[in-house]
Amino acid sequence: MAEKKKLPVGVEFFDELIKENFYYVDKTDMLAELLEDWGKVNLFTRPRRFGKSLNMRMMQSFFEIGGNPHLFEGLKISKERTLCEKYMGKFPVISITLKNVEGTSFEAAKKSLKDTVGTEAQRFQFLAESSDLTEEEKKIYKSLISVGENGDFLMSDAVLEKSLLKLSALLSRHYGQQVILLIDEYDVPLDKAFQHGYYDEMVSLIRSFFGNVLKTNPNLYFAVMTGCLRIAKESIFTGLNNFKVLSVTDHRFNEYFGFTDDEVQKMLDYYGFGDHYNEVKEWYDGYRFGGKDIYCPWDVICYCDHLRADSEAWPEDYWSNSSGNDIVRRFIDKADIQTRNEIEQLIAGKAIEKELRQELTYNELDSTIENLWSVLFTTGYLTQRGRTEGRRYLLAIPNREIRELFISQIREWFKESVRKDRPRLDAFCRAFLNGDSDTIQKLFSDYLWTTISIRDTAVAAEYKENFYHGILLGLFGFMENWLIQSNAESGIGYSDILIEVPQSRTGIVIELKYAENGNMAAACQKALDQIEEKKYTARLQEDGMRSIIQYGIACYKKDCEVKMR
Repeated sequence: MAEKKKLPVGVEFFDELIKENFYYVDKTDMLAELLEDWGKVNLFTRPRRFGKSLNMRMMQSFFEIGGNPHLFEGLKISKERTLCEKYMGKFPVISITLKNVEGTSFEAAKKSLKDTVGTEAQRFQFLAESSDLTEEEKKIYKSLISVGENGDFLMSDAVLEKSLLKLSALLSRHYGQQVILLIDEYDVPLDKAFQHGYYDEMVSLIRSFFGNVLKTNPNLYFAVMTGCLRIAKESIFTGLNNFKVLSVTDHRFNEYFGFTDDEVQKMLDYYGFGDHYNEVKEWYDGYRFGGKDIYCPWDVICYCDHLRADSEAWPEDYWSNSSGNDIVRRFIDKADIQTRNEIEQLIAGKAIEKELRQELTYNELDSTIENLWSVLFTTGYLTQRGRTEGRRYLLAIPNREIRELFISQIREWFKESVRKDRPRLDAFCRAFLNGDSDTIQKLFSDYLWTTISIRDTAVAAEYKENFYHGILLGLFGFMENWLIQSNAESGIGYSDILIEVPQSRTGIVIELKYAENGNMAAACQKALDQIEEKKYTARLQEDGMRSIIQYGIACYKKDCEVKMR
């Protein structure tokens, strides 16, 4: 049996992927569509981990003079012979990624940008000796690559701002051919600058850096840029009229970032994991780019890689764990009562209609809750289920992976909220110890009203009970000297919650029920009867608890009723 191809976990270099026999989902027909329908400057905005960098490297390998045409043998673009003859290996290519342009200060970030540009310029050492360049032009080139004793690039700020413009002119002069410019992760420097407090300085630098090379540059054939966000034109693209934005709502190029359903099925079948299709679809499908349903490729690849090592591996949250998720937490922190209700609907699998602003400045991102809806959409935490009118879309959580992320963030938010009001928390927990069912009922109802429900309305009652069970456990978790046991074996069954309070030798048994029909009194009685029938107090008696209090708690939506015995 032939050895299976390696899975490209974290592989972003197209030539490495092909040469080293990694599994490749063929996206090369994107080249044909780009060449048939391109603007002077083309910006693709997609969430992280959707193959932007790999596609940019694929473009570089295809267009660059001196590239390896054999890399594309047998791939889709090879069938477009006329295009290949005209464009393959015919252009000088400047290719930079700005994903590492960051720093805690503007000077540090600027130095990082100089390193990025200078390193790319060093790929063209032949320019220093080119017979097609004047001595003055060679001097300009050397100003781009000169380094000091410590290895830092010495280019001045003025040289940095015009560096790509100058490099494109030098390459065009040397080759007698216009240049293709590829800029990956163009928005990262602005994101980092916003986080560290030097946003205005970085905007000014990036505006000059991009504007010089992208506006009225006779040496530019075309440019392709990628990023997560569409930064407002007036922020960094002022005066750039030859600009084509291809966002997640655009139907063009919609299948080239991420995996389609057919591509996922083929991958799973290739590795013998076809029987895992349903869980892959539940966890990682659900994005809609333009009119196409798309899987997150990073997730599918990582899960397949785990399955190769462990055939019983369960899907995990690979995507959100690959970066910070501060935007979700900021969204939850800012949520008012209306927004919390909408979050609950999203978690329950429903769609929310919202007007989207896909063109923002970083200063505007979380200035309003309305802008945060747009940011969550463009960054992949939400997706669209159709347009209603104009800029209004139906937004939904794409899949189980992102739903679990929201739930995790909500639980953390709830814990921090509870911790801030310790007197109320102490009063709630003491009420269980004192047999004060009225106080328990009032305070637990208050907690339910102030939290964000993560109930799934489509599941059976016993699964809905898990939400309330989790809330109680979270509240009791702050009682350091209490022994809390969940779903513990006791008597002839498993009780929901058992509590032992060593100081007073008091045991507490709690059984939760979801009152599906709203009859909470009956549900409470059912819970108490179950405690008796299943002998849930047995464990507490065996552990030496001198007094035992039994609670039946019924919940319905955001209300509760408590009875004790």
